[in-house]
Amino acid sequence: MEKQQYIPAGKIVNTHGVQGEVKIEVWLDSPQFLRRFGRIFLGEREYRIESARAHKGFLLAKLEGVEDVNAAMALKGKELRVDRNDVRLPRGTYFLQDILGARVVDEAGTEIGVLTEVLERPASNVYVVQGESEHLIPAVPEFVLSTDAEAGVITVRLIEGM
Repeated sequence: MEKQQYIPAGKIVNTHGVQGEVKIEVWLDSPQFLRRFGRIFLGEREYRIESARAHKGFLLAKLEGVEDVNAAMALKGKELRVDRNDVRLPRGTYFLQDILGARVVDEAGTEIGVLTEVLERPASNVYVVQGESEHLIPAVPEFVLSTDAEAGVITVRLIEGM
């Protein structure tokens, strides 16, 4: 599976204050995680993050070259991406997009299908697996036994009704 260089990471939902800060809805694990990236991309343009702080589940960020509320307002509604090379993930972790399209097999190695979507729910993510039938599998250790993002294989334990 080919990994995308640039990962969708959030959306600028508003401005904050009059000094050009933007309010970002973060699609990654947390605002703190997005803060670790030194830059973001809006369309083809790169913006350096001068400062950032988490605030009520969002990230408030001051971007280089965005000096006032009018410049910040022009960015409202834009989706942002990050370069995967700008951060080192802890061992055993991966970006969700890296497992989309992965083969899903059961404990015996029998092919169940392909991971087509990850539904983000409050209790846990849910994997949507398309095979001969559709399976909804909670992404918790009881059901997802192992994930090899590099090989593109997820091993799961199914129970009746999945």
